[in-house]
Amino acid sequence: MSIEQLAERVNSNEALVRRGRYFSETVMIEVGTAQYLVRFESGRIATVARVRTNLQSWTFAIRAAEEVWQRFWEPVPAPGYHDLIALLRYGRLRLEGNLQPLMANLIYLKLVLESLRDRETSR
Repeated sequence: MSIEQLAERVNSNEALVRRGRYFSETVMIEVGTAQYLVRFESGRIATVARVRTNLQSWTFAIRAAEEVWQRFWEPVPAPGYHDLIALLRYGRLRLEGNLQPLMANLIYLKLVLESLRDRETSR
């Protein structure tokens, strides 16, 4: 699964967009050595862009190794890889920046990142 598909997955899910309707922030998601800026506008993803310079700003960052994300995005993740908080608890994920918007919208952001799971293959 690729982070570039995030906008399509989120924006096509009206229930998810409605849940995040008060969330408008720029989030940096790090997948291994690749960093992406994801711009949220009222629950929709406006852009997903690869970070090209350290001069770009973001509200908070979610960082994990590529293999951690791959396990998180499996159709049915193993225990400890099934949830952002589990990844954080076991030291597989790092959070940085202003975490207030993350915590205020935690369920929405969990569902956004889980949207990259390919559930069709698990049926």
